[in-house]
Amino acid sequence: MPAFCFAEVVLIRLAIFVLLLGTRAAWAQESAVIPAEEIARGPSPARVAALVDRAATQGWGSVVPSLRTAARQAYETNSGYVPAWYYLYRWAELLATPYNKALNDWAAAVEKAGVAHPNMPSSYAYHPGALSAQLSRETQLALLGNTALSEEFFMLLSPVDCPWEVLAILQKIYQQSPTLFADYGSLALAIAVVYDVPPTPNWPHGQVSVAVLPRQLPLPEQAFAYWAKLDRTGATLQHLRRLPASELKFLVDVAVPFTELDWARQNVPPGLVDFEKAYFMVKYRKDRLEQNVYLWPTADYQLATILTKGGICVDQAYFASTAGKAKGIPTILFLGAGLDGRHAWFGYLDGGQHWQLDCGRYAEQKFISGVAFDPQTWSKINDHELLFITERFRALPTYKLSDMHAAFATEYLFAHEPALAVKAAREAVNRDRRNLAAWTVLLDAQAAASPDLSPREAILREAVLAFQKYPDLEIAFSRQLVEVLRKRGETSLAAFEEQRLGTKYAATRGDLSIEQAAATVDRSMKADDVATQITVYNRVLDTAGRGQSIDFYDKVVAPFVRHLASANQVPAALLSLDRARRTLRVEPGKQLDLEMAGMADRLKAGKK
Repeated sequence: MPAFCFAEVVLIRLAIFVLLLGTRAAWAQESAVIPAEEIARGPSPARVAALVDRAATQGWGSVVPSLRTAARQAYETNSGYVPAWYYLYRWAELLATPYNKALNDWAAAVEKAGVAHPNMPSSYAYHPGALSAQLSRETQLALLGNTALSEEFFMLLSPVDCPWEVLAILQKIYQQSPTLFADYGSLALAIAVVYDVPPTPNWPHGQVSVAVLPRQLPLPEQAFAYWAKLDRTGATLQHLRRLPASELKFLVDVAVPFTELDWARQNVPPGLVDFEKAYFMVKYRKDRLEQNVYLWPTADYQLATILTKGGICVDQAYFASTAGKAKGIPTILFLGAGLDGRHAWFGYLDGGQHWQLDCGRYAEQKFISGVAFDPQTWSKINDHELLFITERFRALPTYKLSDMHAAFATEYLFAHEPALAVKAAREAVNRDRRNLAAWTVLLDAQAAASPDLSPREAILREAVLAFQKYPDLEIAFSRQLVEVLRKRGETSLAAFEEQRLGTKYAATRGDLSIEQAAATVDRSMKADDVATQITVYNRVLDTAGRGQSIDFYDKVVAPFVRHLASANQVPAALLSLDRARRTLRVEPGKQLDLEMAGMADRLKAGKK
């Protein structure tokens, strides 16, 4: 049984028609039409107040239709206030959502994304009412009346953000200090989307026990007050009011008390120019590596203790990234595999507003790739998202315009107007070709407009070119392209595209090549007899494993050896392990050598 089971989420069932209400359903209440001249001007504070007051008595559903119409009219008439009307409509739609529907939708999104984890509650109770109950009238006015903050909120919000908790956190922060909320809205948003669910058990890394590091986030309103006060008093190295929530979420994800952050500001001297030095303040403990002591061995994991006792790379990265947050610097901790063992490093936002992501990475070891947690979802940040973060293009006006076109393409698609959806989505990708959501809705709209696969093929070829800088996206769209070519009977073209993709895999991204090798071996383990499995493994090892190291071992060799051992094929498992030792780059005395020796000893002792 999984630790987090959404099948048990229902404790109280409402009438079936309530559960089936769509977010964009046709609401029973009639709503007043907003005059065209007002749409040309944008929503005034009086209009926002009137909507909030009407919703208080008739429900937010009563104003959704008129705001949807106003947003669409603003878009189609090229009003200069399209975002203002659109995000006002989005707020009405969100606040009108029945709590129980929001719960169902969120649970489905979490399951689909695979981001449930044991620290989350095992069940959630249904109860009546809409999400608007989470916000007071004053908070609603503060949010709905701020177009810039609304735009940031809806561009940031993810399907796996727990909506009622996000709103409840915003309410707590606003209620504590409306003035600070007005100045630090982006900080409030970042805290809301990070603190809406507990962190995963293996964050920030898995090499320290929960008894030593409990993985508890502070109370959201206290965290907001803490960083806002630091910024106001000039104690932060970054000006927090200038940073978007999409970067501030890498500031507020802390697993230590505020007292430790205070200690770090006083005892970690490097600044924005040389903050990488914080990593090397922690003395490296070679003795722990030699003794295979990868789990933190001391009774506490305070920053002062780490500095005093020293640590291995993961402790250095944790120390530096946490100290950065203490000084008002967004930081990211990376875990990866290199030629001579696993490694950890960190990244931070420097004084020039550029992300430095290789701090402590040791370029000479040619580490293949690193993974990091996205604190908003507690899942791994994928490759393209990491590049998107460093490029910071989503703050550009052209991207925001692209995002608006994509939003209306989605609206048209929902309204069963695929031709208009295709037109809007095309505008979106033309404004910024890095808008992944725009390509997705363009493909969906084209499929709705015509069953002909030729236009879909053309769009996919465009997308492959558009994302050449982002290997995981290029590969994803290329695979869709291969599928379309096969459906069209273009088997030769499909084979050519697969060959091109395979060549680029090996040439540009060794980690992706390893993933492909792992998938090949895994398919064989599930479908073939043992002799064939060994043949496939040996072929993959010879073609993709030469010169590889611990990442290949983790993803290909170790799973296959354990698989053979579990099938009572211990001699074959030992031979497969020995073949890997002769094929991979195994340096005597280094971590890979020690791990392979340890596995061989366990197999010989009859331990699988």
